[in-house]
Amino acid sequence: MSASGLPSGGPDVTCRFFLTGALARSDVLSHLLGDTEQDLRPFSLAGYASGAGAFTVIPGLVPALDATTDGQILTCPVEHAKRLRFLAQSFKLAPSDCAVEGEETTIFLVASVENPTLVKAWELTQLPMLLHAIEEIMSYYGRHDVSEVAARMPMILARAHSRVAALQTAPSAIRTALSSENVEVGAERATHEGYFLTRSYRLRHPTFDGGQSEDVVREVFVATDAAIVLPYDPVRDRVLLVEQFRMGPFGRADPLPWVLEPVAGRVDPGEAPETTARRECVEEAGLDLHTLKHVSSHYCSPGCSTEVFHCYVGLCDLPDMAQGQGGLETEHEDIRTHVLSFEDALNLTRTGEANIGPLVLLLLWLERERPRLRSIG
Repeated sequence: MSASGLPSGGPDVTCRFFLTGALARSDVLSHLLGDTEQDLRPFSLAGYASGAGAFTVIPGLVPALDATTDGQILTCPVEHAKRLRFLAQSFKLAPSDCAVEGEETTIFLVASVENPTLVKAWELTQLPMLLHAIEEIMSYYGRHDVSEVAARMPMILARAHSRVAALQTAPSAIRTALSSENVEVGAERATHEGYFLTRSYRLRHPTFDGGQSEDVVREVFVATDAAIVLPYDPVRDRVLLVEQFRMGPFGRADPLPWVLEPVAGRVDPGEAPETTARRECVEEAGLDLHTLKHVSSHYCSPGCSTEVFHCYVGLCDLPDMAQGQGGLETEHEDIRTHVLSFEDALNLTRTGEANIGPLVLLLLWLERERPRLRSIG
C-alpha cells in the first residue's frame, strides 16, 4: 500500500469499491471517470445500512448488524480509485477497508457532520445538479486539498442548483432566439477558486448583422440564485426592512456600508425560491408569511455575474416594535430590523437612502399593487 492507502504499482493494479445510491449509477460514474468501460456488478452488502452524510445524494454507510444495503461492486484502476475517494471525501464520507467475498474492498462510511443544518435528504431527481457539482468538484482534483473542497460544498451545490434552474429560461418574444450553443468558447479557466468562484472565458459570439465577433475575453462571477422578500402588513400598512453591513458598498469606499434591504438569502440546493423566501423571513426577522406575491426573477448584474434574484412581497402580520435584532449566529449574521409605515419606506426611494436595487423595485411594485393588496387583507 502507498501512503494514500491505495495500492502502488502500474496500470494493471486494480481496486475494488462497494458503491450505493447515486454513486452506484453508471451514468454518474461515467461523468466522474470518463467514458471508459466500467467493471460493475450488483451486490448486497450485509452488516451496513445507508446513513445520512452531509448530503445524502451520495450516501455513506453506517454499521448495522441486521441490515443489508444494495449497491454495486466496482473494480477499477488506481487512478479511478483516487478520483472516487476524492469525490466521496468532498462529501465528508470516510473510506474504509472491508473484506467482501474474501477480497479487500473500500466502502465509504458516514463521517461526522460539522454543521447539522447542511443535512439534506436528496432524491435522485436531483441527478442533474449532482452532475454539475461533480464537474466543479473534480476540477479541483490534484490542485486543492479535499478538506478545502468539503468546506466549499454548500456553495458548490448551490451553484450547481442555479445551473439546473437556468434551463427554465424566460421567453424570447422580442430578443433574439440565438442560444448559448451559438457561442464558441475557445478557452475557459477559473481565475479565483474559493468560497466564491470567478471564471474567465475567451469566446466568439454571433453579431446582429449576421457575422461573428472577434475573440473577446470576459470574466464572470459565478454566483448562486437568491430569494428576496419584502414583508408587508396590508392591515397596518407597513413594511419590514433589514439593515446590515455589506461588502459591496465597503469595497467601493462608500462611507456608509450599512444598508437597508428586504429580507434575502441564498437558494439552497434542491430548494424552491419560495421556500427560501419563507425560511429567510423566519431566520432574519422571526416572521411567518401568510402569502407570497412573486414580483420578478431577474439577473442582478448580467454584465459580470450569474446571480439571479427571485423577488417577492410577503404578506404577514408585523410586530409593533420599530427596531429589532435578527439573523443566525451560525451564519455570522448581524442584522437589525426596522418596521416602517409604507409611506416612510417609499420616501426612502425619494431621498436616495433606499440604494439597493431590489428594495427600490419592491417598494415601487408595492406602491402600484398596494390598494389591491389592502382590499383583500
